[in-house]
Amino acid sequence: MNLKELISNGENKQVEFKEQLPKNESIVKTIISFSNTSGGKLIIGISDDREVIGIDEENIFELQDKISSLIFDSCYPNILSEIYTLNLKGKLLLVIEVFRGNLLPYYLKKEGKNNGTYIRVGATNRKASFDNIIDLERQRRNISFDEEENFDYPLDTFDLDIIYKEFEKIDKNCDFEKLTNMKLIKELNGKFMASNALAIILGRFDNVVIKCARFKGITMETFIDKKEFAGNLFYVLEESIKFLQNHLHLNAKIEGMRRVEEYEIPLLALREIVLNAIIHRDYTRNSDIKIAIYDDIVEIISVGGFVNGLTIDEISNGRSELRNKVVAHLFKELNFIESWGSGVGKVRKSCDEKGVKFELREKGSFIEAVFYRPISVGKPSDNIGNDRLQPITTEYDRIILEYLEENRRITRKEATGILKMGETKIKELFNELIDRGLIQRVGAGRSTYYMLNGEE
Repeated sequence: MNLKELISNGENKQVEFKEQLPKNESIVKTIISFSNTSGGKLIIGISDDREVIGIDEENIFELQDKISSLIFDSCYPNILSEIYTLNLKGKLLLVIEVFRGNLLPYYLKKEGKNNGTYIRVGATNRKASFDNIIDLERQRRNISFDEEENFDYPLDTFDLDIIYKEFEKIDKNCDFEKLTNMKLIKELNGKFMASNALAIILGRFDNVVIKCARFKGITMETFIDKKEFAGNLFYVLEESIKFLQNHLHLNAKIEGMRRVEEYEIPLLALREIVLNAIIHRDYTRNSDIKIAIYDDIVEIISVGGFVNGLTIDEISNGRSELRNKVVAHLFKELNFIESWGSGVGKVRKSCDEKGVKFELREKGSFIEAVFYRPISVGKPSDNIGNDRLQPITTEYDRIILEYLEENRRITRKEATGILKMGETKIKELFNELIDRGLIQRVGAGRSTYYMLNGEE
């Protein structure tokens, strides 16, 4: 993508504009965020509305030296960046290009790792939570959360027959030794233990849940049907697909002498996206996978952005990175996965063949897959876009979001007083707003508060 295209597309996960060099530390936070996430370009000489302003050519070398010193003095570990100029429309731009580092996490020296680590979420820099930092350290060691030993559940409390039976379905043998070789069972100090992967696969974590809903119309105001599936991943996958089948139109046509039935959205594509959501979601977070069926779209939301800083373009071109290595390898062994990196390509191909519009986007720390239903089901709105996927549907939503616009932060206790609702209802409301990418949780325990997503 050339510079003109970058500017016309606006700021995103890998691009940020500055009209001039900031006097505060925001430039350093951006450099650190890029290094910890997907890399990126910080372009100086572009206004917020994407107008090419340019910079003063007389001070260009002084400016480059200043930036290099700022990065070297402020960041740890050392961040290597390329600083160069480009001429666009007769005006000079300064580009600071940063690549994703391999000494994660990077942070502001003076604030330390726990307080000075930043990550890129959408087009914003966000202070990394403790869980974010732990995950960055795992990435540096090239291990995944699901590979680690699970200390919460003794191995003898797991029903391993569930996995054995899945292998039997495809005429493959599986035993305790095979589960150990696949890292579903770990040996620590001579004792066999479950890995986090085993706890995930057999549904022992609270967040191994998919919430499904069929809404009336194109908003979330009225439910037609609502179900929540929890348990082992094989059960959750099967029941979620059944829910989709029950609420999508089944069309029939005659091919030769046969009557052929097919769903309005290719079942292969839906299954692939749900399977990807289950395998690649972030199981360190408490949010759930969500499937929502409206008159105009089917929306599947998975928890966690693209792993290891991947971009949509890279994924669409077949690049594969595994967030949950053990879970993914089990599903590959069970023939749920045909080949690494082929999923999104298969989805796009099957949708193109049936004339179904499909979109995949990263929104904050969630992945949203959207299938547009045929016009005959319900005429889509003319302005369907990113905002369509996070509607504000209740008065409670509006009150909380307006309060945050004015006061920047809110606690659950404050919300209880404002909305006159119980603690449980407030918790559900806040979790729903987080799942929709509207607000973020900051802190832990009694010090927890909430802010608009993207705020610092």
